[in-house]
Amino acid sequence: MVNFFERVLQNPQYYRQFNCGKSLITAFNCPMEARLTQARFAELWTQYNYLFYVIDGQKIWHTAKGPYDIQKDSCVFVRKGGFILEQLMDTGFCVILFFIPDDFISDTLHTRSKPLERYEQHFEPVMLLESNDTLKGFFLSMSSYFAETKDPEPSLLELKFKELVLNIADNPGNKDLLSYFSTLLHQPQTILLKRVMEDNFCFNLKLDVFAELSNRSLSAFKRDFEKLFLSTPGKWLLEKRLHHALHLLTNKDKTVSEAAFESGFQSPSHFSRAFKTRFGKTPAAIKNN
Repeated sequence: MVNFFERVLQNPQYYRQFNCGKSLITAFNCPMEARLTQARFAELWTQYNYLFYVIDGQKIWHTAKGPYDIQKDSCVFVRKGGFILEQLMDTGFCVILFFIPDDFISDTLHTRSKPLERYEQHFEPVMLLESNDTLKGFFLSMSSYFAETKDPEPSLLELKFKELVLNIADNPGNKDLLSYFSTLLHQPQTILLKRVMEDNFCFNLKLDVFAELSNRSLSAFKRDFEKLFLSTPGKWLLEKRLHHALHLLTNKDKTVSEAAFESGFQSPSHFSRAFKTRFGKTPAAIKNN
């Protein structure tokens, strides 16, 4: 899978970029040739959360929780991890895009005079924000930087990033995102590890990526994983992906190739062998029945 954050960094001709530490703000232009890939479906992941405002265009984010159709004038927060981006081939896509690490969000929230309330821990991988006048004004203020030839002062950008986080946290209409913000301040590391695995098992990510997403070294990830799930990561992922593929075949009317792809199998032949070993029948036989 392609690292979305690094791909943006590698294409300054399409993304006007301003850096602020590990955070990055960028404006993505609309020309058709500026796509991340020329294929309709792009398998991507990022180690950072990202927030974007859609100036024009439409794309579909596919996650383990389902698809999200994102259109013009949407303001969207996407949690770090894997996703499949469906690109509509007849339209460009213009956004103002912010990559924001978890620790930056946490540090900013700790500066609030009133501590963030604890919310029920329920949120999606992709969350639409309530677009109020304050948020619209923020994006309007940011757009002026992209029209200038000189890059803004990094310390000023840091303040703008903090302004964005604090504006979102001050709006009770963003309940799902506030729930996620709350977990960054209060959740145990075991819950983080479990959520990372449940949200990303269907993507073909390497173990070191799962470790990075759960804020661990590879050795600590393996140790904590076996303690939590009583299994190795490889065995757990295979079992989880096979059951997900079975669900797609029997309940979602997916083809065998679609079920393999959407469950994280890169090779259809490997998928068929593993599926038959686990369930005693080939995916095609299950599909036909």
